[in-house]
Amino acid sequence: MGNNKYKNKLSISKEAQQYIQITSPLDDSVIGEVPALSQKEVDRAVQLAKVTFRIWKDVPLNERAEILYKAANILLEHMDTLTNLLMREVGKDRKSANSEISRTADFIRFTADTAKSIHGESIQGDTFSGFNKEKFAVVTREPVGVILAISPFNYPINLATSKIAPALIGGNTVIFKPATTGSLCGIELGKIFKDAGLPEGVLNIITGRGSEIGDYVVTHPDINFINFTGSTEVGVKISEKAHMVPLLMELGGKDAAIVLKDADLVFAAKNIIAGAFSYSGQRCTAVKRILVVNEVADLLISHLKEEISKLQVGNPLEKQVDIVPLINTKAADYVWNLIEDAKAKGAQLIYGGKREGNLVYPTLFDYVTTDMRVAWEEPFGPVLPILRVNNVDEAVNLANQSEYGLQSSVFTENLSDAFHVANRLEVGTVQVNNKTERGPDHFPFLGVKKSGIGTQGIRYSIEAMTRVKATVINLKH
Repeated sequence: MGNNKYKNKLSISKEAQQYIQITSPLDDSVIGEVPALSQKEVDRAVQLAKVTFRIWKDVPLNERAEILYKAANILLEHMDTLTNLLMREVGKDRKSANSEISRTADFIRFTADTAKSIHGESIQGDTFSGFNKEKFAVVTREPVGVILAISPFNYPINLATSKIAPALIGGNTVIFKPATTGSLCGIELGKIFKDAGLPEGVLNIITGRGSEIGDYVVTHPDINFINFTGSTEVGVKISEKAHMVPLLMELGGKDAAIVLKDADLVFAAKNIIAGAFSYSGQRCTAVKRILVVNEVADLLISHLKEEISKLQVGNPLEKQVDIVPLINTKAADYVWNLIEDAKAKGAQLIYGGKREGNLVYPTLFDYVTTDMRVAWEEPFGPVLPILRVNNVDEAVNLANQSEYGLQSSVFTENLSDAFHVANRLEVGTVQVNNKTERGPDHFPFLGVKKSGIGTQGIRYSIEAMTRVKATVINLKH
């Protein structure tokens, strides 16, 4: 990509003199730099979004939708360039990068389609006791204003778009703060929306150091809604600071794969390994622990070992791989500390346990106990603990002891058992006979407990970032 300065023409002032270098997790090479905005520059961006909102909210829905359709087409036209940027900036393998871009284009199109089907309603007064037909309400949806969209590093195009597209189609303007690693992708995404015809000031990208502008923009008085994906730690801090501002948050997870004695173990093993180690486990919905009934644990592990041995490890620029270097040294150190803690406390290493720089090899532990950190903490890396249980009740209770509640999987051939477990699990989504994952994107996606606030999914996101308005008509005679 070269050492280029990516400047966001939508909101970044020419006065910005400071830049942050962006390095690749694959080889630590500098691949670009982004402006480190000041608080005054953030003020200007927010003010621009606030002023532009008064115009954008009145743009007809079909015109807003047409811009989104064009953005989806342009995104696909830049598939090769964006794929290479994703690989260099966040370490994606080529297949995953391609998938992220094509999925994002589909998301944008479906967002435009869905908005056209969200209609208002009228309510007659005589449907409630004591009132008559002379009173009725016209119920419409209106945009909430300026949306602050904060995206993480791991899906810098898709998870940014999952906030931006529903906000825009709803008539809102957006302040978009990408993760620092991922900012180059975020700026390219902004250019695509601009090329699609999005007016100046509707989408405003701010880049910079969290210590300088992070807390500042979260508490800005002209932000009307915050849509955040990231760690629970940061999400809690935002919720504490953002007084009376609506929140939509996707936070951490400790997704469990519960394997019952009648499960198809070959099928379960394939799904679990794919769900745990894709993109080195750097996904909120990655399978992060296995809770397996003792009767079938040994046989499941034999299948898991077979599947994990098939994973390709290395640099995605050199070959198609499953396990890539983690995003930075801090992340690799954290995962390695979890591995060392499990070893020290007696977990049985089944596979892996090897590290080369920030490249941590896929690691599988058996006989993990509840006093080990890896049993509870989210690794965001390629380490998978197996906790053996005596029965389904013990599995459910152990799953529910987590502070997180994003997703869980249950593998069983008995549909009644599947529903029994699903009804008791304290999570936003239960996957029956499948790995934990996000999507399809029009399904509801949410977390409970410390895994999130509110519900995402295309229709749900549009509704979250618009508000109901009732106009009550009183007829005179």
